[in-house]
Amino acid sequence: MTDRETAMTNFLGATQWSNAQRVTVAGDASNRRYDRLTHVDGTAAILMDASPEKGEDIRPFVKIAQHLDAIGLNPPSIYAQDEQHGFLILEDLGDDLFVRVLEVSPNLEVPLYEAAVDVLTHLHKAPYPPLSPYETEVMTQMAALAYEWYVLGSTGQIDPAKTTVFSTKFSQLLTPLQSAPQVLIQRDYHAENLLWMPERDGVKKVGLLDFQDAMLGHPAYDLVSVLQDARRDVSPAVQSQMKARYIAQNNLNADEFDTAYALLGAQRNLRILGVFARLCMRDGKAHYVDLIPRVWSHIETNLAHPALSSIAGMVLNDLPFPDETILSKLKSKCATVPHL
Repeated sequence: MTDRETAMTNFLGATQWSNAQRVTVAGDASNRRYDRLTHVDGTAAILMDASPEKGEDIRPFVKIAQHLDAIGLNPPSIYAQDEQHGFLILEDLGDDLFVRVLEVSPNLEVPLYEAAVDVLTHLHKAPYPPLSPYETEVMTQMAALAYEWYVLGSTGQIDPAKTTVFSTKFSQLLTPLQSAPQVLIQRDYHAENLLWMPERDGVKKVGLLDFQDAMLGHPAYDLVSVLQDARRDVSPAVQSQMKARYIAQNNLNADEFDTAYALLGAQRNLRILGVFARLCMRDGKAHYVDLIPRVWSHIETNLAHPALSSIAGMVLNDLPFPDETILSKLKSKCATVPHL
């Protein structure tokens, strides 16, 4: 038995779940793993295994979960925790992720996304805890991952001069967004982190997962995250309808919000492009490359907005179009680049 397994056994042994059946239900892009614990009486819970030795820290998850619960939203309740070793036992919110529900019942797309928008409005009208701001400098560095990992995987080399020009211009575009009211942004608000729980009331119909990286940012950030999803297509009509719903609920200027939406959509999807390339090349997770064409489509959509006209041509020229040759090249470098 490894030290990690011993620590897990000791943790579970101090709870009512010591003799529970354990089955892995999910991993994610990080180093966290999730197991379903089934008690002898049939009740279930989720074990989060987030090893500090792999850079994980459960404390932000606990902090944000407690905040979301306190303001009336629906994160999993925390039954037991071990901060030192990185273990949590969480309420089991079920398996009805938005993405799974919509595969079976596509007619529910509008009500599910309306519920997701309503959660954001509720969250953004509530007070927020002390959090780091998702500042222009940080957002620009994250977007520039596309100029690093994706370009390296696509072309075999990085052009620092192009990265610098992009970062300078993109930073100038993002800076005005800092003057907008700040809200808690979960940063991974999408159909594989939202659970449909129609038996609950109001905003609690949406179960929330994977919010430990929350920061303070622009209100458009999580909305573009859920509507410009890397994992499933959301039609332009539904995107427009949901943006209009959020704008109306929050009495916002539609043109200003649409500009912020496009800028943050470009930032987020450029970051994801770089991260997906890195997950393949550094971490050996090649399946993320298959999602890149959809991410690229989002990038093109956002660059078409007039607010991004000063960088659109440059970005589309600097970053290779992800055709089959490029995608194959990225996969051929899977787990071969430990660092830049």
